[in-house]
Formats: sequence, C-alpha cells, structure tokens
Amino acid sequence: MKIRLDIDHAIETDEVVVRAKEFNDDVKQIYELLNSKQSNNNCLILYDDNKEYIINIKDILFFETELENVYAHTKDFAFQCKLRLYELEDRLPITFMRISKSTIINVSYVYSIEKKLSSTSLVQFDGCKKEVYVSRRYYKLLKEKLLERSRL
Repeated sequence: MKIRLDIDHAIETDEVVVRAKEFNDDVKQIYELLNSKQSNNNCLILYDDNKEYIINIKDILFFETELENVYAHTKDFAFQCKLRLYELEDRLPITFMRISKSTIINVSYVYSIEKKLSSTSLVQFDGCKKEVYVSRRYYKLLKEKLLERSRL
C-alpha cells in the first residue's frame, strides 16, 4: 500500500481520497478511522425557528431538555437540537458530561459550582450569565472531572 500526501494551497477545503483496487478490510478500516476522526471534530446542525445553523461543538456550553425538546446553549444563543441527550452522549467529546437527567455540560466552560443545601448545586459558566444545576448523583463526578482538567 502506498501513502501519499499532496499539499495544495490553492484548494479551499481539505479533502482525503482513498483510492483502492477493491473494497477490502484494510480499506474499510482506513475509511472508518477517517470518518470517526471527522465526526469527533465536527459540528452539529441546530435550529432556530425555520433556520438551520452549523455550530461547532466546542462552542456549546451545555445541552438541556425542556419539555420534549433538547436545546444547545452557546454563550449568546439557544438552539433547538434534533438529537436526544442519550444520542448526544455517544457523539460528544470527553469534555462533555451529563450532570443531571436533563443536562449535559461542556466542562471546559465551567467557572464555578455553588453548593446548595438542597440536593442540587448551581453551575456557572465562564463569560456568560447562564446557569444550570448539577444533581447530587453527578456532583462528585463533576468535581473529579474538573480536577482532572485543572491538572492538564
């Protein structure tokens, strides 16, 4: 198998082409590896009214359910997401984690956790006034993840 890299500054969008004599296990493995790499680095199609937006996953602070809908929150906006939370958990990078039955957050943006006397604690995000609650069940896991982040 030959491997060739061709850098062309004139192209607008990067493209990877796999040329093969036949579709065998090696080609399939390369294709799946490239496909998974792209999906780990991808964007989500989100909605606001009748408009579609392509939002980079790293710009999302958190996802939350409200009634039957899932919303993705950035610092300035909230968009509707067609995926369910359990589907998002499988697709999102490791910087995201579930903190309650109805919320998944991007740990990279957590600014503070305010411990409440009730069973939930308030999570605040860096650079905005949006807040969510972490349930008692996920509180310890969130603190551990934040400690991991601080060690990096």
